Amino acid sequence: MFEKTSVSGNPEVDYPMAIRQLTALLEDESNTIANLSNASALLNEYMGDINWVGFYLYEEETDQLVLGPFQGLPACVRIPLGRGVCGTAAAERRTVLVEDVHQFPGHIACDAASRSEIVIPLIQGDRLLGVLDIDSPLERRFNEVDRQYLEQFAAELLRHLN
Repeated sequence: MFEKTSVSGNPEVDYPMAIRQLTALLEDESNTIANLSNASALLNEYMGDINWVGFYLYEEETDQLVLGPFQGLPACVRIPLGRGVCGTAAAERRTVLVEDVHQFPGHIACDAASRSEIVIPLIQGDRLLGVLDIDSPLERRFNEVDRQYLEQFAAELLRHLN
């Protein structure tokens, strides 16, 4: 059972707590969709000033990212690799942090309220599984501290995915 602990507003405290909660949530569950669903719900609870958090899963046969579990408004269903922030992070297999999405060439606007975004690729061995995508209605919402901890969060999640 999940019990929310109070969020302090200090990322150096909140992210490690969220990662510990993630570990506990995933410990005895092997279903990928259930684990991704809980991971997006957990981040939605722990992170302030965000309007969308979720996953796009890589579909090898179409070479696209396809919408997976998320929290937020309905979203774009398919994103070609190399397009937008998600497609770029997936194609380049690196975290992409965008301070102002309106300045990102080829940005795909699924929610007009989004102003900044961070996307962490999910890679197991050499295999691209998808991306973790988080949007905010604030410019410059994400920074290097967010990047560092979200990459740790993604690494912990990957330990529990098949």
